[in-house]
Amino acid sequence: MQTRREFIKTAGAGLAVTTVPDFFNISATMTQHHVAVQLYTLRDDLEKDFNGTLKRLAALGIKNVETAFWPKTVSVETAAAALKAHGFKVTSSHADIPTKENIQKLADAAKAYGTNRLIWHGWPEDKRYSSLEGTKELAKIYNESSKLAKDHGLRFGLHNHWWEYRNHVGGKLVYEVLNEELESDIFFETDVYWVKVAGHNPADILKKLKNRVQLIHIKDGPAVFNEKLIKDEPDPMSPVGQGALDVPSIIEACSDKVEWLVIELDKSAIDVYEALKQSKQYLSKFKSVSLT
Repeated sequence: MQTRREFIKTAGAGLAVTTVPDFFNISATMTQHHVAVQLYTLRDDLEKDFNGTLKRLAALGIKNVETAFWPKTVSVETAAAALKAHGFKVTSSHADIPTKENIQKLADAAKAYGTNRLIWHGWPEDKRYSSLEGTKELAKIYNESSKLAKDHGLRFGLHNHWWEYRNHVGGKLVYEVLNEELESDIFFETDVYWVKVAGHNPADILKKLKNRVQLIHIKDGPAVFNEKLIKDEPDPMSPVGQGALDVPSIIEACSDKVEWLVIELDKSAIDVYEALKQSKQYLSKFKSVSLT
C-alpha cells in the first residue's frame, strides 16, 4: 500500500441496521447529496492495472469520481479518456496549489476531466499552520490562487487533514482563522474523518461552517490521533457506517450547499472494493443521498 507521500511523489509532485432511525427519513424534498469516490482510494490498483481498476469500480455502480494524481505512466489525456469510456463523471480534482506557473496546466486538466472544481489536497502539513502569522500568510496565498482559478473558469477549494482542527494559533484553531480570512468563494471540502481525529464532532463543525462546505470526504474507522499519522501511516479504515463516526448526524448537518459526499479510504481494513460496495449501500439508505 503506497503512502500519500509516496503516491504524490510517484505521480509527479455491521453494514445493515436493524431499525431505521429518523436520520434516514430526511424529506426527499431536501437538496440531494450525491455520492462519489476519491480515486486515491485505489492508487495501488491503478498503478498495477489502470483500466482494469476503473472497470471494477464501474461494476460496483459507482458513477462519480474525484481525481487525485495518476501513475507516472498515465497522462491526464489518457486518464480523462478512460474515465469517460467507463462512464464516470468527474466531480472535482485534487491538485497542487494554483500558481502563475502551473495554472494553465491545471486548467487544461480540469477541462479534460469536465470539471471546474480544483481542490488543494493539503498534504503534507505546512509548518506555517503553527502560527497565526503563518496561517494568515497561507490564507493570502489561497486567496491569490482562487483569483487565478477564477480567471481560468475554475472554482478553488481546500481539503483538510487533522492539523487545521488541532493546531491553535492566536487563540483560535487554524480552520477558524482560515474561515475568517479566506474570500467567500473559496469552498471547503471537509474531511469529517480528520475532524473527528482532531477531537471534534464533525456535525458541529459542519453547522458552524455552514455554506463554506460544498463537498465532504466521508470515511469511517477508529478516528483517533496517534503519532504514526505524521508518517502517513493511518489506521485501517472501515466501510462508511461501521466505524467511530456518527454518519447520520453528519449527513443531517450538511447544508444545502453540500453537493457531494466523496467516499475515501486511505487504507482499508477489508478488501477495498468490498469496502466501497458496503459504503455505497449504507449511504443509499439516506433519503437525502443520491447515488447518481
